[in-house]
This record gives sequence, structure tokens and C-alpha cells, in this order.
Amino acid sequence: MSDSPRLPGLDGATPLEELRAFAEACTACALYEHATQTVFGEGPPDASLMLMGEQPGDQEDRQGHPFVGPAGGVLDRALDQAAIDRGSVYLTNAVKHFKWEPRGKVRLHKKPNVSEMAACRQWWEAELEAVRPKVLGCLGATAAQAVFGADFRVTKQRGQWFELPSGVAAIATIHPSAVLRAEDELRDEFFDGLVRDLALMATRLD
Repeated sequence: MSDSPRLPGLDGATPLEELRAFAEACTACALYEHATQTVFGEGPPDASLMLMGEQPGDQEDRQGHPFVGPAGGVLDRALDQAAIDRGSVYLTNAVKHFKWEPRGKVRLHKKPNVSEMAACRQWWEAELEAVRPKVLGCLGATAAQAVFGADFRVTKQRGQWFELPSGVAAIATIHPSAVLRAEDELRDEFFDGLVRDLALMATRLD
């Protein structure tokens, strides 16, 4: 677990609603200044599977819920094909505020930096401690590096199982947004790979 400073009341298996209330007031990095709101994790408090992405996108920032934008639509389809009920999954992100830059009227995603990821580490660690899932699935490089370290490469290590100090089985795959960014001729291949990785996660849930 991280040595990052923890806010009062976050030690132990703090209830998720209390964690959410703390996170809504978080100013540990500057991202809160330009985000609409904190987008905390959602799902059953005793979920067997936790999926963690990078950060909220434009729609997540506006609506206040994780994975409700285009990438969330891809994830919904992939979960369905992997025979996983989205309602049984706890969904969260490594960073809780939307980092973006303006391009005309559009807010374009911008990758969180190391200090921003470190500032948010306390939140996903506390979520993991509170939910205690059997499996943590990291969606994309940012989430995987937040959990496994900066040297982790999804392209080389996706699909490999790791055990966290807490005993949770952890694994990485691509982020659903990678499917959207893929060239047309590769999109089905990317999507099918995501489905296979999610199905692999499901084998550890029984």
C-alpha cells in the first residue's frame, strides 16, 4: 500500500459513502479547480470484481458517474459478451477528477501526471480496502501503472495475474477507449481482446 498521507477517517474499512464525502472535498492536487465535480466509484459495496480506469471523461465529469460516456458504452458491450452483469461490478478510476484541455468548444482528455496520480492514490486504495473484491481489473496503462508501478506495460503484461499485498488478485487489460481509438480494421480485434480479458477475470470470481 501507499505511504501517501491519508485524511482523517480513512484508516480501516471506511464505508464507501463516507469515503465519497471526503473525496468530494479533495483539493490534494489542482485538478479539482477545472473539473465539474469529483467522480467517485460506484457499485455494490461487496462487489467481487472491481474495475479501475484512468480518470473520468467529459460525460462522466458532467454527469458525476463513472463509465457513462462512449468508453462506458464499449465497456457495457464487453461486459455483456463476457457474461458479467455491470450491476455486480464496482467501477472506479485511478484519478477522480477530469483532466482536460480546451479545443474550441470541446474538452479534450489529457493524461494525468505522476503527482496527480499520487494525490488520488489514497482514494482507490481506500475503495479497495472497503470493497475487498476478489479481483481488481486495471483498464489501461494509467490504472495499471498506478497499481503495479511505472514500469508496467499493458502491451507486454496484460492478462498476467498478480497478487496485491491485501490478497486481491489483480490483472490488467486495455482501456475501452483503446477500442474507440483503434483503426477500423483493428477495432474488432481490440474489442474481442477486451472481452477475453474480462472473461478471464470472471474465472476468478466463483
